[in-house]
Amino acid sequence: MQARRAARELAFILFSQFDKKITNYSKENLDDIIIKSVRILSSSANDELKTSLGMLIDLRNKIDDYEAEHEINLNRPLEAENVPVPIVMTSEMAEKIDSLIDVAEKSILALEIAEFVTLESQNEVKSYAINIAETFQQNHKEIDDTIQQYATGWDFERLVKMDKDILRIAIAELLYIKEAPMKVIVDEALELAKKYSTDDSASFINGILAKIIVDNGIK
Repeated sequence: MQARRAARELAFILFSQFDKKITNYSKENLDDIIIKSVRILSSSANDELKTSLGMLIDLRNKIDDYEAEHEINLNRPLEAENVPVPIVMTSEMAEKIDSLIDVAEKSILALEIAEFVTLESQNEVKSYAINIAETFQQNHKEIDDTIQQYATGWDFERLVKMDKDILRIAIAELLYIKEAPMKVIVDEALELAKKYSTDDSASFINGILAKIIVDNGIK
């Protein structure tokens, strides 16, 4: 995982922890929230892994039952051990495997972010996440006004908070920090939306960011 990608996800978790006006947080507050965010990620990964273990056990039991109830084994003597049988990849099993893959990917990502932050050599992750937060602190009115301007037909206060936070991070990078390639910022904003927000969030966020990029001549 790239450090900047980890920093963006950490910044998103950090934003979700704010319980008061962004300008009321000091650098020390942000450091404390970073630690809390890492704990949340680690706890989430632990829960996801426990869930995946349960799903794997369930899947294994289904395979064992399928084997035992297959006509090849039903026709064998009762005292004989079951023999392996051909198995068809049903849609139900494919769906369970897809879910396990998704859980595994999320868990790996969460643990990688936690590792990035705790390793002194990877201080870039923490620093860049705080840079995003401080940039938003300093320009929060302009950034939120930009979201309102381009969220045509939407009441800013009624927008999903997760969508607003993803947009805040992306706009802070696009218009103020200006260190990462535009495509990377947009792609990773959409990944955050797909992972954390609603089904329609990615297209909504993409539409707003596309307009901002065109109107500001960002390349």
